[in-house]
Amino acid sequence: MASPAVSPDSSSHEALSSVNSAPACSPTSDSENLSPDELELLAKLEEQNRLLEADSKSMRSMNGSRRNSGSSLVSSSSASSNLSHLEEDTWILWGRIVNEWDEWRKKKEKLLKELIRKGIPHHFRAIVWQLLCSATDMPVKNQYSELLKMSSPCEKLIRRDIARTYPEHEFFKGQDSLGQEVLFNVMKAYSLVDREVGYCQGSAFIVGLLLMQMPEEEAFCVFVRLMQEYRLRELFKPSMAELGLCIYQFEYLLQEQLPELNIHFRSQSFLTSMYASSWFLTLFLTTFPLPVATRVFDIFMYEGLEIVFRVGMALLQFNQAELIQLDMEGMSQYFQKVIPHQFDSCPDKLILKAFQVKYNPKKMKRLEKEYAAIKNKEMEEQIEIKGQVTRAQEAEENYIIKRELAVVKQRCTSATENLQRAQTTIRQLQDQQGNPRFSEEFVTHLETELEQSRLRESETLGALKEMQDKVLDMEKRNSLLPDEDNVVRLQEELQALALREAEAVKSLTELQQQVKDLSESWQAGRAGGRWKDSPRRSNVNALQEAVVAARLREAQAQAELRALRQRVLQLETQGQIQRTVLGRAEQTCAGLREQLRVAAAQSKGLQAQLSESHRKHAEAQCKSKEEVMAVRLREADSMAALAEMRQRVAELEIQREEGRIQGQLNHSDAAQYIRQLKDHIDELKAEIRLLRGPLAFGAVGLGTRLGDEDSLGSSDEELPPFALTHGDIGDLGDMGDSSDSETEGAPTAP
Repeated sequence: MASPAVSPDSSSHEALSSVNSAPACSPTSDSENLSPDELELLAKLEEQNRLLEADSKSMRSMNGSRRNSGSSLVSSSSASSNLSHLEEDTWILWGRIVNEWDEWRKKKEKLLKELIRKGIPHHFRAIVWQLLCSATDMPVKNQYSELLKMSSPCEKLIRRDIARTYPEHEFFKGQDSLGQEVLFNVMKAYSLVDREVGYCQGSAFIVGLLLMQMPEEEAFCVFVRLMQEYRLRELFKPSMAELGLCIYQFEYLLQEQLPELNIHFRSQSFLTSMYASSWFLTLFLTTFPLPVATRVFDIFMYEGLEIVFRVGMALLQFNQAELIQLDMEGMSQYFQKVIPHQFDSCPDKLILKAFQVKYNPKKMKRLEKEYAAIKNKEMEEQIEIKGQVTRAQEAEENYIIKRELAVVKQRCTSATENLQRAQTTIRQLQDQQGNPRFSEEFVTHLETELEQSRLRESETLGALKEMQDKVLDMEKRNSLLPDEDNVVRLQEELQALALREAEAVKSLTELQQQVKDLSESWQAGRAGGRWKDSPRRSNVNALQEAVVAARLREAQAQAELRALRQRVLQLETQGQIQRTVLGRAEQTCAGLREQLRVAAAQSKGLQAQLSESHRKHAEAQCKSKEEVMAVRLREADSMAALAEMRQRVAELEIQREEGRIQGQLNHSDAAQYIRQLKDHIDELKAEIRLLRGPLAFGAVGLGTRLGDEDSLGSSDEELPPFALTHGDIGDLGDMGDSSDSETEGAPTAP
C-alpha cells in the first residue's frame, strides 16, 4: 500500500518538540496523572530535545565559519545519534498511547491533543485514526465484501472522477492501477450503504488519503464513521445545506477579524464560496501538498471541522496585504498557485497561526441558529410566493372562464333572438292560408332543406379540410422522395388516372353548369317584383335565397372536393412512383454492398497469399544463404587439404633430390624406394581426385571456377616440381643400374 510523502522523522521530531516547547504541552493536571515511568520518559525526551537544539545551533554556526572542521563532524554525528534516539523514544511513546488508548483518552486528553497537533507519526496514523473515530469494530465491515458484488447507480460517475483523484500520486497513477481499483470499491460500497448521499466528487480525495494509510476495508469503516459523526454527510448531501452553513460562519469570521479584506472581496464580487468550498469539501487535500494536508487531517480527526475554519482564517491573515492589491482574476490565480505552497517546508508555522485565530464555539452555535432561522424565513417566503403565484393563476383562470361564459351567454342570447324571429316568421307564414306557395308544408320543406344543406356544407368543409391536410402531407412526402421520370411499370396507372381525371373534369363542368343554372334561376326569382309588396313574401324569398345560396356553396364545395381528390390521386401516383424508384435504388445499394463485401474478402485472401509468398521467399533466402555458407566452408576445407598434399609432395621431392646427390641408394634399395614412391604418388593422385569433386561443387555454388583436372595438378605435366614423373622414375632406374656397375667395378672395401 502506497503512503504519502510524510517522513516519520519529521513527525517524530515535531511530536517530541511539542512535548518540550509549549507550556500547554504538559499541563500540571496531566503530569499529575502520569506514572513514574512516563515522567522519566518525558524528562529523557526533554533532555534529548535540548541536546538536539544545541547541536543544530552549533551546526548553523559551523556553516558560517569553516575553521573547526573536526568539531563540525563531531557535532553532526551527535545530532544524528540524538535523532535516532528521538525516533526510538517517539515509537515508545506512541506505542504506549495506542496500547493504553482508553486511559489516555479519558485522563490525558490535553496532552494527547497537543501531541496530535504536532503530528502523528506516519507508521501510527492508520491505527490512531481508527481509534480517534472509533472505527475499529464496526458491523458494516462484515458487509463490505457483499456490497462489492452489488451494482450501484453511481458507478459511471465514480469511474469518471477516479482518474482526477491524486493523478500525480504513484499509487493512483494509471488507468488500471491498484489505487484506482480500491478507491472505486470503497466509493461504490458507500454509495450503496447511504443511497441518499450516494456519491459526491470531493469525497474521493478523503477516501484516497485513507487508502494511502490502511487497507480498503478499514478505510471504508473510517469513511463511514467520518460521514456519520463529523458532519461530512450533511456536507455531501445533494442540497449541501451544511456547506451553506459553513460558508455563512466563515464569512462572519472574515467580517469580524479581517474587515478590510472582506470589503475588498465584496467590491470585487469575489464570493467566499469561490475559494472556501473546496476547503470544507476536501479538508484542504486539494489545496496543500500531502505532507501539509495530512497534518491538518490529523487535527480534523480529533477536533472536527474547527481546524478548517482556523486554517482558512490563518491563510487569509497571512496573505491579506497581497490579496488587497489584486483584482478578482488575480486573487483566483493567487489562491490556486501561491497559497498552496507557502508552508511546504514549515507546516508547524501554519498550525501555529491556525491556533492563534480567535474561534468561539458558542458564537458558532449562535450563528448556526441564525442561519437556520434565515433559511426557515426564506422557506416561508418561498411558500408565500408560491401561494401568491397560485392565487394569481387561479384568478387568471377564473377571469378567462368568466369571459368565456359571457361570450357563451351572448351567443345564447343571440340564438334565442334568432329563434324568436324565426318563430315569428313561421307564424306569419302560417297565417297565409290562401296562397298555396306560403303553405305550412312548403315552409317546413324549405326549413328542412336549409338544415340539410347546412349539414352537408359542414360535412363538405370538414372533408375539404381533411383533404387539404392530406394534400399537404402528400406534398411533404413527395418533396422528400428522389425525383426520377419515365417509369415503365406505372404507365398503365397513369393512363387510368388520366381517364379518371377526364371524367372528373366532365363532372366538374356539369356541376358548374348546374351552379350556373341555379344562379340564373335565383337571379330571375329575385328580379320578379311580385313579392316586394308583402313582408311575408320577402321572408319567404329570404328563405329561398338562403337555400339557393347553401346549394351553391354545396356545389362549389363538392367541386373543390373533387378537385382535391384528383390532386390526391396524382400525389399518391407520384408517391408510388418514387417508392418504386427508391426500392430499386435500395436493391442497387444492396448489390453494391454485396460486391464490396466480396471484394473485401478477395482482398483479404490476396493479402494472405502475398504474406505467405513473402514468408516463403524469406525462408528460401535463408536456406540459400545457409547453403552458400556450407559450400564456402567445404571449399576452405578442401583448399586446406590440397595445400597439405602439395607440401607432402614437396617434401618427397626434396628427399629424392637428396638421395640422388648423395648416392646413398643401392640397386635393391633404389628399386624398393621407387616402388614406395610410385605407391605414394598413386595414393596422392587418388586423394586429389577425391578432393576434386567437392571443389567443383563449391566452384559452382559460389560462382567461381577452380578449373578442371589440369588446374588441380592431377596431370603428369603439372606435377613437377610437386610430384614424380615417369622420366624421373626412369632416371631412378638408370641411377640404380649405374650404381650397380660402379659397385661391381670398384674394389671391395676391406
